[in-house]
Amino acid sequence: MLTLQTIKADPEFVVRRLAVKGFDGKAVITEILEIDAERRRLQQKCDSDASELKKLAASIGAHMKAGEKDKAEEAKARVASIKGEAKGLQDRLEDCEKKMLDLLLTVPNLPCDAVPEGLTAADNVVEKEGGAMPDLAPDALPHWDLAKKYNLIDFELGVKVTGAGFPFYIGKGARLQRALIQFFLDEAWKAGYIEVEPPFVVNAASGYGTGQLPDKEGQMYHVTVDDLYLIPTAEVPVTNIYRDVIIPGDDLPKKNCAYSPCWRREAGSYGKDVRGLNRLHQFDKVEIVRIEKPENSYAALEEMKDHVQGLLEKLGLPWHILRLCGGDMSFTSAITFDFEVWSAAQQRWLEVSSVSNFETYQANRLKCRYRDADKKIKLCHTLNGSALALPRIVAALLENNQTPEGIIVPECLRKYTGFDIIN
Repeated sequence: MLTLQTIKADPEFVVRRLAVKGFDGKAVITEILEIDAERRRLQQKCDSDASELKKLAASIGAHMKAGEKDKAEEAKARVASIKGEAKGLQDRLEDCEKKMLDLLLTVPNLPCDAVPEGLTAADNVVEKEGGAMPDLAPDALPHWDLAKKYNLIDFELGVKVTGAGFPFYIGKGARLQRALIQFFLDEAWKAGYIEVEPPFVVNAASGYGTGQLPDKEGQMYHVTVDDLYLIPTAEVPVTNIYRDVIIPGDDLPKKNCAYSPCWRREAGSYGKDVRGLNRLHQFDKVEIVRIEKPENSYAALEEMKDHVQGLLEKLGLPWHILRLCGGDMSFTSAITFDFEVWSAAQQRWLEVSSVSNFETYQANRLKCRYRDADKKIKLCHTLNGSALALPRIVAALLENNQTPEGIIVPECLRKYTGFDIIN
């Protein structure tokens, strides 16, 4: 969440930047400032009363010693009066602090200056592109038909066992999944990311820490008996490693990668754009996460973008990078770049990665801080990115690499699959 200091430093600037995300922040920022003024007034009263109690305690002893019983009794009465008011003051102060936190949680992160204005995906900016478009026959098959033809993925069996959006991967389809996961993890390891295998369920505190709660309850699967959530991305458990941690400055950056299944309800999703692997409720992904000093985070963001680009180039997929406009960004992000690959048979772009810098927004929720060279404690910057999400990568690989003899496996995956063609 935004720090109170950020809001108080220039409320009008905050409201203007929130508008870039399509968020009308004037009323809530005004209310936050009013509650802060009341909170400070109450805190000053509490501090003043504490100071007076200290003086009164000393005066009672002095009056008694001097035989000034009446004055001592007056001081005792004043002590009783202050203590009688203290509980009410403390309750009002705690109420202000709760209201303040509740309001701060409703305010999105500020988009950085590089974020384009706009409210929909149509306003996103293509920043970079690469890869050769495949030359397929007019009767090229979409991936769901290829998956059935070569017995790679069984969508109907998934419906039977669980429901729509939970496919079975079979035979070479399962090996291709596992090959991609291992390839992505190995490439992340080569790039200096330390692998972790996190839990696949998290508590509410972790969801709040990275901003999935209270913003995305409707998209998360909730295990109500234990009050745990199935993770929508490994970003959640991995970033929460650093919750309530003060990191020595010399230990930054922290670079982690993790494989996990991911679960998303995707409520309201329907139509041709969600057919096959285009949108699932459960899917596999390798995530990269970085914790950085603020002055280094945007250089780190470029490194992460280069890493994802390199993966797509090794897979031989046509790709482009979108710089998202304010209205198409997540609640928590300061800037986001989406990577999309070309799906030849569907004739459309498929998102396979989002790489984001959250600046101090997540770190403030997490209390993820570092100690600088002057021993001062400061908020870190957090970043993450998909490197990569599998379903649409698989869809594009199947469609773009189909030939009359079968589906050609990219060379970088063959040592993992054990085969170079699916037929």
